[in-house]
Amino acid sequence: MAVKPLIEASGTSVAKQPAPVKSAAAGAELRTDAAGKSIRNVILLSIPDQEFNLLRPHLESVDLPQQYLLHETGEKVEFGYFLNCGMTSLVVQTSGGRSCEVGILGKEGMVSACLALDICQAPYVAIMQIAGDGFRVRAGALESVLPNCPELKKELLRYVFLQGFLVAQIAACNRLHEIHQRLARWLLMCQDRVECDVLFLTHEFLAEMLGTGRPTVTLATGVLQREGLIENVRGTVRILNREKLEHAACECYSVIRNFNDGLGLT
Repeated sequence: MAVKPLIEASGTSVAKQPAPVKSAAAGAELRTDAAGKSIRNVILLSIPDQEFNLLRPHLESVDLPQQYLLHETGEKVEFGYFLNCGMTSLVVQTSGGRSCEVGILGKEGMVSACLALDICQAPYVAIMQIAGDGFRVRAGALESVLPNCPELKKELLRYVFLQGFLVAQIAACNRLHEIHQRLARWLLMCQDRVECDVLFLTHEFLAEMLGTGRPTVTLATGVLQREGLIENVRGTVRILNREKLEHAACECYSVIRNFNDGLGLT
């Protein structure tokens, strides 16, 4: 039986999509941090100039290598991270040492957006799974500017809601759909965020993120590779045919994609 989207379907997929991210402010496409580094983060480009100017002195450019740990579960959050590129995984770990990814984010949002809710304890592990860079802001500095940045706070709260939806949809997907469908959905979500056909991913990593065993992932990648959708070799996955990969994915991807406009990913 087909799985209904977590948000009631109407016509295509979703009855009511979130309002799209506002157009970048005038000149926002040229925004830089105080050191002159270009900004590509969707939230930082969407807020008004006066709010960005209040936040700008507190933005610190950082390189974010693969496997860089941004915070652990239960840890006090010291920084919020606005990614410019790359991808962060949100991971739940059990006391037995097992783990499963429950969300991903890239240049569309902020790691530790819970700070906008005055929540300073991390609910998940946040780790860089695809290397990139971005800007970090100290929790105290963000707290000090938010009262004077209503649009920034609104965008962060909205992003928290959208992340909650994605976590719920992924949880349902992990429980109800076949592994090759889930793998296709996950690869598409990654590509949406990193905007590249080549993803540096090992089977061991994919197994951990999808909450399954490595042999199962090997079988799933084999299915997609035999159908000519991907090429998987030496720790890399190359997407060869995105359109057919979308057809191979479970319906969760089409539901999530309807929210991509709201995240600024399309």
